[in-house]
Amino acid sequence: MTRSVDLTGQLTNQESNEFPHEKLGTRVKICGIKRPEDVSMAALAGADFVGIVFVPQRSRRVDAENAKRIISTLRETVDPLPKVVGLFADQSLEEVNRTVAICALDLVQLCGVESPEYCQQVETRVIKVVHVLESSDVNEAVPVLSQEMMALNSAGCLVTLDRKVEGLQGGTGLTFDWQIARALTKDGFAFTLAGGLTPENVAAAVRTASPWGVDVSSGVETRGVKDQEKVRAFVKAVRAAGTSGQ
Repeated sequence: MTRSVDLTGQLTNQESNEFPHEKLGTRVKICGIKRPEDVSMAALAGADFVGIVFVPQRSRRVDAENAKRIISTLRETVDPLPKVVGLFADQSLEEVNRTVAICALDLVQLCGVESPEYCQQVETRVIKVVHVLESSDVNEAVPVLSQEMMALNSAGCLVTLDRKVEGLQGGTGLTFDWQIARALTKDGFAFTLAGGLTPENVAAAVRTASPWGVDVSSGVETRGVKDQEKVRAFVKAVRAAGTSGQ
């Protein structure tokens, strides 16, 4: 039985009709969206979610008013539009909820050290990032991660597993041992897998870890800009892996 019942159950069952590209297989999130054309290419490729960064001092940051304009324009012109996720890290709850209201965000992704109690006060659904050390031993990491994930699941959060790098809260472009993710899947956890994914390696990641979803940003960029061919190739690889017998 999947342990992350609260949020993933809502996403996969109660609200399945709201998800324009809902598949029985692995969901896809294209993160670091900065331009209207980025959202359009993600939608045309079949992505389920797009992520907009609101974290200060990040290269892909978009301010709330610009994000509002991008989202509102695209909701009128792009059909179906992927669900929009706002990314934050160790920001005030007031700022997060204000941005949710301004931009009408569908979900929030928290990338810092926010507690389950903090997550429960966010005024929309929450994805919480859990960071995994590159050097983590599977047998040592899984029990620790399981406890953290169960606490977040109990607070109604879906978890994203990402590589831990000191001084960074995500967007590292680096992988961790997918056998850790595989073990967590076998233990019944649903999560999104992030960290160093590309069109070339995402199929292997899906087959290895069987995640609920995958999350990519720099892996579908060329010189810091979303690349239409890479976005298409990434989504295509995920869909193919999901139907080839994991």
